[in-house]
Amino acid sequence: MKFRIAQIAEALEMDGDEPVAADALPRVVTGWSIDSRSVQPGDLFFALKGPSFDGHAFVNDVLAKGAAAAVVASDFAGAAGPVLRVRDTLAALQDLARWARGEWDGQVVGVTGSAGKTTTKEVIAGMLGSVKKTAKNEGNLNNHVGLPVSILRLEETAEIAVLEMGMNHKGEIQRLAEIARPNAGVVTNVGYAHIENFESIDGIAAAKRELIDALGEQGVAVLNADDPLVAAMARSHRGRTILYGQAAEADVRAEDLAISQDGARFRVNGVTFESRLPGRHNVSNVLAGIATAQVYGIAPEKLTDAVAAMAPAKMRGERFVHNGITIYNDCYNSNPDAVRMMLEVLRDTPARRRIAVLGEMLELGRWAEPLHRSVGDHAVMCGID
Repeated sequence: MKFRIAQIAEALEMDGDEPVAADALPRVVTGWSIDSRSVQPGDLFFALKGPSFDGHAFVNDVLAKGAAAAVVASDFAGAAGPVLRVRDTLAALQDLARWARGEWDGQVVGVTGSAGKTTTKEVIAGMLGSVKKTAKNEGNLNNHVGLPVSILRLEETAEIAVLEMGMNHKGEIQRLAEIARPNAGVVTNVGYAHIENFESIDGIAAAKRELIDALGEQGVAVLNADDPLVAAMARSHRGRTILYGQAAEADVRAEDLAISQDGARFRVNGVTFESRLPGRHNVSNVLAGIATAQVYGIAPEKLTDAVAAMAPAKMRGERFVHNGITIYNDCYNSNPDAVRMMLEVLRDTPARRRIAVLGEMLELGRWAEPLHRSVGDHAVMCGID
């Protein structure tokens, strides 16, 4: 989205008698940046502070590169160009994104879950994008910094934005939902990722449910019927719910499922789908996309080509052959549920010998030892050599 600095200054809670130079007010911001290395002319740069960095050190660099202005803390001095002074630059980024969401009249689909969020986001965006002009957050810009940036970078002409929402503490998805104001919410699963910050798996489920709670009675919840903790969220949702999965109660259900090393084949409401995404878990991700498309009146028969064209993202179940060895690269991230899913893909792949090369799983706290042990047990159950 593009705004004049005058509009931005009015939207933000500014500090000081003259928070931005008067001659800068008519300028139009054409891009949004939190990284001084990638600033382009016309960008608005937010000088964020972190535990090991301070964006204020690069303010003059970005202004010299042609940034329209920089958002800085009120006590910052020595800028060689226009700045907008605020009490807290991160809060300003979030507040501005929330304001911009109100200025844009499109629809938002929020996506969360313990595993598979990014793939599901890509699947949903691909399906909706085959019919409507659809935007999404790039990569996994899904947290308290990445999601606001993603909203600000939306094209004004987009009809729908599919936004992944991540968390590792209670209340974080609630805040992201306050900023993005989703019209539909998709929950893929509840697992042990980030459990070091929770007392139990039920605490993680409650944190994921914050997305559904934010929808209100006008929003649509799209929930995985095969995960009991996710399916249970329907009971607290006041609006419409669509269940997807292989369970009998699913509204969008995969039938006649056949898994192969080339992907999967299944039917939904009499329509046959062929997917190149590996494993049963990716069938679930495709079903989430079909269910979300239903929210926007897109029938399954209009989605077969979009599903057939989908391929695994980089380091997320990529399959290739090297010197006669089939390799699945799922190195992007590692948590107990994702590892189990890929062990099952390996189990179901025809081979003389199966080898799993597993990295350490982080953010598990006191659960680390039993969860690593359970993955080892699962590898044995899957017949990994």
